[in-house]
Amino acid sequence: MINEMNPAVPDAPVGSLPPGAEAELAGTAWEKLPHVCTGRHGVPDTPEVLGAVLAADPARRVRAVGNLYRLLLNQEQVFPATAPAALVLARLLDDPRTLTEDRWERRAGRRSLRVELLNWLASFADIARQDVEHGIGTVQDLAAARAARPVLHDRTADFCDDDDPLVREAALAATALLLADPALASSVPRYAPAVREVLAGSADSYYRWIARERLAAWGEDVTGLIAAEEERRAALDRAGELAEDPFGQGQDQERAIRWLEEQPEDTAAPERLGRRREGQTAPVPDTPPEPAPEPPVAAPGSEAGYGGPWRITREEERAEWTFTPYVGVGPLHFGMTLEEITLALGEGPAVSSYSHRGEDQRLDYADFAESGVRALFRDGRLGCVAADALTGPQVRRGAAPLTGCAPSEVEAWLVHRTTRPGSLAYSVAGDPVFADLGLAIRSQRAGDRVLTRPLFLLHDWLDLWHSLPSEEWNCA
Repeated sequence: MINEMNPAVPDAPVGSLPPGAEAELAGTAWEKLPHVCTGRHGVPDTPEVLGAVLAADPARRVRAVGNLYRLLLNQEQVFPATAPAALVLARLLDDPRTLTEDRWERRAGRRSLRVELLNWLASFADIARQDVEHGIGTVQDLAAARAARPVLHDRTADFCDDDDPLVREAALAATALLLADPALASSVPRYAPAVREVLAGSADSYYRWIARERLAAWGEDVTGLIAAEEERRAALDRAGELAEDPFGQGQDQERAIRWLEEQPEDTAAPERLGRRREGQTAPVPDTPPEPAPEPPVAAPGSEAGYGGPWRITREEERAEWTFTPYVGVGPLHFGMTLEEITLALGEGPAVSSYSHRGEDQRLDYADFAESGVRALFRDGRLGCVAADALTGPQVRRGAAPLTGCAPSEVEAWLVHRTTRPGSLAYSVAGDPVFADLGLAIRSQRAGDRVLTRPLFLLHDWLDLWHSLPSEEWNCA
């Protein structure tokens, strides 16, 4: 028998859920409600993901919460399974097992599962406010998401006065976004004071954005909040420049370093929906758009019979893979164990370890020579896949190849075709990193040539310098 009062007991996929959630799960025709990758090899279906949220195994819980984002809210979209899943998750909020704390993929710091489920519901509510033309899904999927808001509001509102400040903030964030439903307009006066008092002063920049955006939508004056946010950002920028100045010295630099260390950590997710939408509303310049670049072309490969160390695999010899951002690439999906990857690729790897950010924590990576891929792990779970430029699979974005091409061609094509404003960054080595795609394009030597080595990443791997081992930077 499962003891639902004890988070450390063995789990069962469905029987471990509280009765309300189990009934909601069992009463839904999930076979007719796909998520972003339903039916893909090795990717769990929605009931399996939901059943694992309260798992006793911490790694399984973290993996399940990551899958909620990757499979049900992928690329700021809702899918047929998203709204029904939200209704199940809302039934889990008052389960004592959600008090279990851990570190989650999408946000910095340590927090309870209850907080992270509320954060997921806030992301769901944020997306449900948008229109179909913003790419959030079909008309039917959007209608289902909006129809779920009153029920979800009733569940999240119960935690807006919680004693735990992290729970209180997350509940207010979700509730404020759910109040975008016109049917809930009468409840706005009840929550507006708390949104201003609690969310506007949060250390989490996403929560602060929610406070400004929602209060403005409710007709309240947010001039002071906007000024305070601008002042905060300016102070952080000034202190950061002074602290990192290689020629700086003296008490001013020391004070800047101490001040930065004393600032609370911004726990906002790497991809804050609000920040991106602020960029989308910026005025569009009148200058005519540049012509679209031609799609990249993969290197033709070495001549038949050539077997030197710089041999480039011919196009017809490469495996053909596709990828879904933040879900997986080819037969691999993020969160897999080494054993699962070995089984999926059908070959044994060479495994190595490295230190992460100078800490004692050891991370693993595995090279699969026959497949031409490197798999990198954190806490035993797949978080990054690199496709070898010379021998790796041909991974495509649409019909365009990403592996074994001229780096400038791939970068130009991606910048023009696939990224949102503000999503492009560059690593310290000058590699373009596309946050909205979970994709970095590195360069790899091929004799006298340089070809693309695409890296497919989770959110917390986007900082390549701190996430990748030195062997990756020295990869030839």
